[in-house]
Amino acid sequence: MAKQQLSPAAQAARIRQQQLNANMQARQYVIENSIDMWQQLPPQSQVGANPRGTVFNFQARNVGLIKRFVIEVSGTFVQSAAETQTRTAFGPSNIFSQIVLTDLNNFQRISTTGWHMYLLGTARRQRAFGSAFTNDSPVLQGSNISVAVAPSPLTTVQTFRFFYEVPVSYSDTDLRGAIYAATTGANVNLQLTINPNFSVASTADPTQAVYLSSTTDLGTITGLTILVYQNYLDQIPTDDNGKPILPIVDLSYAYMMLNTFIGGLVANQENNYGYAQFRSYMSTMALYDNFGTATAAQADVNYFAIQVANSTNIVKWDPFMVALQTREIIGDDFPSQQARALYYFDHRVRPINTDQFGNTLFVINPAQVQAATSQVLLGLEMMAIQDNIVNATSPARF
Repeated sequence: MAKQQLSPAAQAARIRQQQLNANMQARQYVIENSIDMWQQLPPQSQVGANPRGTVFNFQARNVGLIKRFVIEVSGTFVQSAAETQTRTAFGPSNIFSQIVLTDLNNFQRISTTGWHMYLLGTARRQRAFGSAFTNDSPVLQGSNISVAVAPSPLTTVQTFRFFYEVPVSYSDTDLRGAIYAATTGANVNLQLTINPNFSVASTADPTQAVYLSSTTDLGTITGLTILVYQNYLDQIPTDDNGKPILPIVDLSYAYMMLNTFIGGLVANQENNYGYAQFRSYMSTMALYDNFGTATAAQADVNYFAIQVANSTNIVKWDPFMVALQTREIIGDDFPSQQARALYYFDHRVRPINTDQFGNTLFVINPAQVQAATSQVLLGLEMMAIQDNIVNATSPARF
């Protein structure tokens, strides 16, 4: 009896499945047999000169399988004259106006804002990142150490401290996006920009500032220290030929975080952002910055939608339905204050794969557009195969 031949498509599917099986075995073997390492990169400090807008660059250690970086930024902030500095809704998450991670191939995997990076850490952990919670234990457990602090209101010199996670692999058990850095030919670079609008005047839009002044005096950062911790898997196991055992499929992915915006908003009409091709979107954050005097930000939006094939809505939710979904994930609301609110759309269970869905749009239909400068700031979390990225359209960036 003649052996039945597989079609080319079936043969390709079989090969792909074999690759995935081998990758899963290699991934598990690496996780179980490597050493999980945390290493501090050389710290950088600036004292005296006001570091607003200063760019700091950190080069990763060329070692192991990089999973993440954790940033600790601390410093002192003081008023300029007799003004009062009040922490904004997004507060110290805005210390960095831009966080950029460039990989060994000189490709920017991450180019996003501080608020997106911090709030993504919250979404990924399903709790406020780096924060303690209140409990009724008779043992004194709770917020006993000033891990994250940004005093408010501020009328004298005060110390601030804040943490960000910059993920490289998707998680500790899903190594898609991890970077094998054991090379001498290139470097992974982490670039951090101190927000030039650390504090803004009383009449300015405070959405992307850390503090809002009661006057036109903007205060001064009198000292700043940045520590970066690199988390990686070291002592990668090797095969009989001494070559490292690596999850090759995982390393073919780039785990990406980018920011963009929707401007020129028109009230009571659908205003769109088109998701890029060749990507799987894990989440979308939409910050409606409707600079004005409204007291309830949710009143400024009719609905949000995610549309595929230019017509079918995967979701079509009003702001309260979005908030309900967020509470089911993190147990809290994201920041919302006056005419500014952050809305979170989680796609992790079933990522938005633009290869499968075709033209895919994120839609906001605003009930009110209070100023020409009103905009929707988007934070996008996605996964992409590196070889496909060069063929895809890219989102605009700030």
